[in-house]
Amino acid sequence: MKKAVVLLSGGLDSATVLAIAASEGFAPHALSFRYGQRHTVEIEAARRVASRMGVAQHKVAEIDLRLFGGSALTDDIDVPKHRSEGEIGQGIPVTYVPARNTIFLSFALAWAEVLGAYDIFIGVNALDYSGYPDCRPAFIHAFEETANLATAYGVEGGQRIRIHTPLIDLTKVEIIRRGLSLGVDYALTLSCYDPSPEGVPCGMCDSCLLRAKGFRENGMADPAR
Repeated sequence: MKKAVVLLSGGLDSATVLAIAASEGFAPHALSFRYGQRHTVEIEAARRVASRMGVAQHKVAEIDLRLFGGSALTDDIDVPKHRSEGEIGQGIPVTYVPARNTIFLSFALAWAEVLGAYDIFIGVNALDYSGYPDCRPAFIHAFEETANLATAYGVEGGQRIRIHTPLIDLTKVEIIRRGLSLGVDYALTLSCYDPSPEGVPCGMCDSCLLRAKGFRENGMADPAR
């Protein structure tokens, strides 16, 4: 089986991507981050998902983006609540963490180079999302080009490094449907930006609202609730 590095936050999207990578014949090496986020309980969700899906390895990288702040997830800024569907995705919200996916993909690339893995999976989405610039196809394409220019194995390895984004053109309804078809247990996942210390979702942030919409339009209750 070919090795792949899969970014795993513990949320709905990344759990689905992990299942997709495994279904495509890859041996997933899951990578999560404790980066100073207010919702650190997502790390426990990532551990649950990785354990249930039987990944080859699961590593949790420790970085502290609170050093810079600038986001409701890493600074003393309120997480927006009760936004309408029209408001979600309009502009870049304060839950955007500066350069987060660039940082995460750089770590994934470094591990992939050590593993000799030419495939990296990330659960970015450009439809039902909060408007983050680092979830868009142009960014992914640019990073893939950088990966192939900036690494020894990209230059000398004879293969092209690929950044896989299997969810990028799917709605949340379609993502959930795909995950269910692959046996993803969404009860293990956590998507909330502002959960309680015990991991109870707030139900009101953008991520909770998009998740609820996806399950509702699939005609089912969210198993994690």
